[in-house]
Amino acid sequence: MYILGENIHIISEKVKEALTNKDAYFFQDLAVKQVEAGAQALDLNLGPRKKDGEVVFPWMVETVQAVVDVPLSFDSTNLLGIEAGLKMITKAQPIINSTSAEPERLEKVPLLAKQYNARIIALTMGSSGIPVAADERVNIAVEHLIPRMLEIDFPMSDLIIDPLVLTVSGCQEYCPHLIEAVRTLQYAWDPAPMISVGLSNVSNAVPAHNRPLINRVYCAMLMGVGLQMMISNPLDKELNETVRIIEQRDQSTPVGRLYLKIADHIANMEEPAFEDVDFSDPEQAAIWKTVQVLLNKVIYADSYLEQ
Repeated sequence: MYILGENIHIISEKVKEALTNKDAYFFQDLAVKQVEAGAQALDLNLGPRKKDGEVVFPWMVETVQAVVDVPLSFDSTNLLGIEAGLKMITKAQPIINSTSAEPERLEKVPLLAKQYNARIIALTMGSSGIPVAADERVNIAVEHLIPRMLEIDFPMSDLIIDPLVLTVSGCQEYCPHLIEAVRTLQYAWDPAPMISVGLSNVSNAVPAHNRPLINRVYCAMLMGVGLQMMISNPLDKELNETVRIIEQRDQSTPVGRLYLKIADHIANMEEPAFEDVDFSDPEQAAIWKTVQVLLNKVIYADSYLEQ
């Protein structure tokens, strides 16, 4: 699994404060910790930065690039700020996160990525928003995103399609469709573009104590359909362990065996089986309840584990 570390994100109050104070040590420490924990790239989500993007992005690149060698991903709508940051890249191939199929964005962002030899994350979202159905998301990729890359001779190997994870709290019906979109996108073009998701989005607006479990279970399901890249928290040791279990097919623990069975059922376009679960084990019971919610079989509520 190729992990883009998500922890430098403007939604964090600590990140906001450090950015205001230009606290280089904070960002360098966070960057190093993510890479040491397994991140192969770092997502820099600094928001629109409308007033100071052309100053902040270069400063951030210089700060982080001084201590790590991994690719940096620019997550912003501010193209001038992104370009200013791209000009400072001296190490690994950067990533622009993201474009969409909206005409103005699709016109400009791929050209910027090509100019600076950057990979690009392209969202399956058009002017009318994010479709629910898997086939509609795939159609956006096939009919708009990929043709635009071919039009400008953009390397398909540098294209990353993101079919958009949305939160189980409020957008529950999207969760199973996202799984099928990941499955189908791998056969939508030859050669197939890389597929990535923002994993933690699935647990946005969920109570903090439930978020890691939801992320882990969804990760296992998505790995079942072949997901190989995600923006996630590399400091989450239990998530890392789930990835390891599935990649290495480690059946040495009951919970590991359950995660593997879930991934295998999803891979075979089957629903995970009730009989695979030892309900006397609270952890397995919680995983099963989470699967039912993510498949939209049981309506999500913040107290779903207690029901």
